[in-house]
Amino acid sequence: MTLRFVLDPEPTPELREEITVLWTEVSNAGGAVGFVPPVEVAQVRPVAERQFGALGPDRLLVGYEPGGRVAAVVFFEDMRFDLMDHWRMLKRVMVHPGFQGRGYGAQLLAEAERVAREWGLAGLKLTLRGGHGLEEFYRRGGYVEVGRVPGAIRVAPGDERDDVTMWLDLRA
Repeated sequence: MTLRFVLDPEPTPELREEITVLWTEVSNAGGAVGFVPPVEVAQVRPVAERQFGALGPDRLLVGYEPGGRVAAVVFFEDMRFDLMDHWRMLKRVMVHPGFQGRGYGAQLLAEAERVAREWGLAGLKLTLRGGHGLEEFYRRGGYVEVGRVPGAIRVAPGDERDDVTMWLDLRA
């Protein structure tokens, strides 16, 4: 199945809530999007609201499954620095756990790349929490690892993960 993507949808209270719930469910399914399970919507909401509050310079891409439900989300973060205006950071790359295994993550990355190329960007950067095997997923999308800080993310006492930076060069 193919997702229907909308760039910069109106951030209505309903959409914000749907994304916040998705974010919570992704986190509770083990997704590395800023929280460690178990997490409640009330814990995610303030972080989500800060992310929504940055919309304007930042942009939102939402993928809807054929039934109309939000299935995938990514934020394009503007670095707010003229010398870095030629690329964007992908933040909160999320696919609803109920839709995992359908290729929606690959569709989301491909659409983000298409949008970035349309904007004339030179590249896309993202960071990820090591220990989940995500590096291979992003490599399949054309990203290369360009940096790694060992043990930079402490998910629990004695459980420290690498902070991995990946880059998609759009100039090639």
